[in-house]
Amino acid sequence: MMTEEYDGKEGRRVWLSRSEVEQLLGVADDPLRKVAFRLGAEVGLRSHEVVSVRPEHVVDGGAAGQMLVVPEGKGEKLREAPIPDSLADTIDAAASFGGVDDDEVLVDRSTRALRNWVEGARDELASTTGEGRWRHLTFHDLRRTWAGQLANADVDQTVALRWGGWNDLDTFLNHYRGEATEKAQARERGKVGWL
Repeated sequence: MMTEEYDGKEGRRVWLSRSEVEQLLGVADDPLRKVAFRLGAEVGLRSHEVVSVRPEHVVDGGAAGQMLVVPEGKGEKLREAPIPDSLADTIDAAASFGGVDDDEVLVDRSTRALRNWVEGARDELASTTGEGRWRHLTFHDLRRTWAGQLANADVDQTVALRWGGWNDLDTFLNHYRGEATEKAQARERGKVGWL
């Protein structure tokens, strides 16, 4: 886990490792919360986008794989972001067997409910792990985590901008990318023979 102070406001930005995302998903006490957390951490959705997702938004992106159409992004910009097959399958199962129609909102809750879910999960994780930095986690940090993982996986920046719906590279670099994870630092250190 990495954290960084905000400029001019209280709190800290948080970037989770993949194993920490799994820890977060592990304390989600119902499938709907898990789906909401995954949409943030694995698809990069903002909270207002999560509560607008419908099963019909999962589309075949051809060679790019399954994509999630985000019709109501920031500034009402439409974008498409890749969605893990397992999450797309979960959404399909909700539509097929869970009583959610294709054109019906999947996470039928308020953005405040999403924030409450994250607050409950972060408090539980801080208590059970002894890691106090969990207490800084917000729903938006799930999107930040996703963006940082794209950067650390060397995803082409123009593709990352498109998937995330960012207008400019500076926003992505200054607010989402963060610093290199321990894994990325180890990978890069391995390139320097004398270290």
